[in-house]
Amino acid sequence: MPERFKAHLYKFTAATDDEAVQILSYFQTRTVGKKENLLTAGQVCQWLYFVERGILRKFYVNEKGVEQTTELAIENWWITDHFAYESQSITESTIQAVEHTEVLALHRDSREKLLAQHPVMEKYFRCVYQKAYAAAQMRIKFMYGFSREELYHHFCKKHPEFLQRIPQYLLASYLGFTPEYLSEIRRKSLS
Repeated sequence: MPERFKAHLYKFTAATDDEAVQILSYFQTRTVGKKENLLTAGQVCQWLYFVERGILRKFYVNEKGVEQTTELAIENWWITDHFAYESQSITESTIQAVEHTEVLALHRDSREKLLAQHPVMEKYFRCVYQKAYAAAQMRIKFMYGFSREELYHHFCKKHPEFLQRIPQYLLASYLGFTPEYLSEIRRKSLS
């Protein structure tokens, strides 16, 4: 049984061990290699992913042809293109493994059945989405309220688990910097 998901489920609900096993039957386990895509721009988004092990990133290609990372997900985090997932529409985003990654994948149709059969999952997803929404609001506040240098230092302090695991060019993309500017900030910090 995927232990991280089980612990995450228990963190937000009073699900029993038997119920956790039943809940897991709605998921598929997937393993993806480094730089392998789970979702590619132009596809209809039908899957929601829970990261058991590894790192995923969500990005789109901007008007200049540059990949812009909009989201990162490590162990115990969920990721999808929520708008495309809920509306069953074509996504403009790609979800890609940053390193060898294991996920639990939940198809939209299976999610509906899961919610109908296990009401405890309504509470679980409500709690998860509330935390994600609050984090997104804080990220917007930081993007507008901090200087670029402050944004980098805040990210380093708040999410040190990423620093050794993601390449600097991805961190720069996520923070909205060029890799060169990130190198300049890091060089200044070391002096």
